[in-house]
Amino acid sequence: MKRVVFTLLAAGLSLGAGNGSAEEHPGKESIAKSGYNGPSTCEECHPGTAAKFLDTVHWKHASKVTHVENLDPTQEYGMKNRIYTFCNGNDIVNNLKETPKNAAGKTKVTGCNSCHPGNHIQDIGSTGPKAEAAIDCLICHSSDYDFRQRKVTKNEAGEVVITQDRSTKAALAVGKPAVKNCMVCHESAGGGVLVKRGFAFTAEYDVHAAKKMVCVDCHKAKDHKIPTGFDPNNWAHDGVRVSCLDCHGASPHKDPDYNSHTAKIACETCHIPRTGGAFAKDFTKWEMGADKFYEPTTLHKEVNQNVPVYAWYNQTVANTPHFIGPKGSRTDKKSKIYPFKIYLGKGFYDEYTGNLLAMDFAEPMATGDTLAGIASAAKTLGIEKYKPVPGWQTIYFSISHLVTKKKALSCENCHAANGVLNFKELGYSDFEIQRLTNPGIYFEKLAEKQKEDW
Repeated sequence: MKRVVFTLLAAGLSLGAGNGSAEEHPGKESIAKSGYNGPSTCEECHPGTAAKFLDTVHWKHASKVTHVENLDPTQEYGMKNRIYTFCNGNDIVNNLKETPKNAAGKTKVTGCNSCHPGNHIQDIGSTGPKAEAAIDCLICHSSDYDFRQRKVTKNEAGEVVITQDRSTKAALAVGKPAVKNCMVCHESAGGGVLVKRGFAFTAEYDVHAAKKMVCVDCHKAKDHKIPTGFDPNNWAHDGVRVSCLDCHGASPHKDPDYNSHTAKIACETCHIPRTGGAFAKDFTKWEMGADKFYEPTTLHKEVNQNVPVYAWYNQTVANTPHFIGPKGSRTDKKSKIYPFKIYLGKGFYDEYTGNLLAMDFAEPMATGDTLAGIASAAKTLGIEKYKPVPGWQTIYFSISHLVTKKKALSCENCHAANGVLNFKELGYSDFEIQRLTNPGIYFEKLAEKQKEDW
């Protein structure tokens, strides 16, 4: 959910995309001579790329989903149409629109699709030559993109449009996407900077960033299809996946005792001991800000302040109106223990069906009237009979960034009576727990290490 115009999303970042690739992109002489004419310029060297991009999650905001229960495997799901309590809306009910006037007599354009790399006239899932021509290639590929040029406005016909920086200057800085090209959208998703995921991909917090890696070093795209992990809450995908094991293998440690854990313990469990971001929101009650616009009441922590919970996960997802989270167990051979951030969101449910109701944010953002937002969304979706009642939904978010080597969990962090793992909830017997939390299983090794440290 992005309930502010794109220029505001970019405000927390530098106006230049920064951290660009050192490799020189060919064809700049032609651009300098003839200027940049959008995707048609790119297609001179990359024919067919625009058409392929229209079949990606970044354009469609949806895909077929087969690993989540209670979904139709023949339909597509994603930001386009999902309803859950972190965003409580989607691209359909929160298509870019102008809000009513607030208490100060002000309006603004809001919508979940403000990060869509099109011009809004050619919107989510659109196809054909006009859609291809509307693609904003440079927002991802230019290290000198001027985000002041990308803003939500109205054209001469009164249509809401998203403008783009198609300057020759931006085109001459084309290359591999840098961190800021990705994070201008992904860091600000869910209502503000570091609210949803709560991680900062910087040298201070992530070992990969410290090595000057960029997002696409791990999320290596082919035909603009971006590999992703199996976050229980992130359903849409391009059919390609990424894992720590892709680079590090199944035996990444010098210590064979550590390597013996990798069959049942995910890399992230030890190497990401903290996360951040929102841990609760209330969409039934919105708070007025200094600008006289309203936002959902949100509780969040800063980077590295949230302690994960740990659960078995076989990369399939339990999905009910009140719970979205990992499936798996100790006896399931496909399961490993993963870290998660637990988030609880309060929204309105339909008393008749038990389903979560979507909310159009335009009215509550201006007036704080959340039930008016429910009514508007219901009208858009063709729901005539419903009875809104408040309720909570629990969501498990995967934790995949803020990777550390120096502060990774060690033997004593888990195998202790007050360790981070709740062995009882993970399915171990009292006898097994007594053995697993006894320091005898690592005493000599740690004693020897202490001698070395001294």
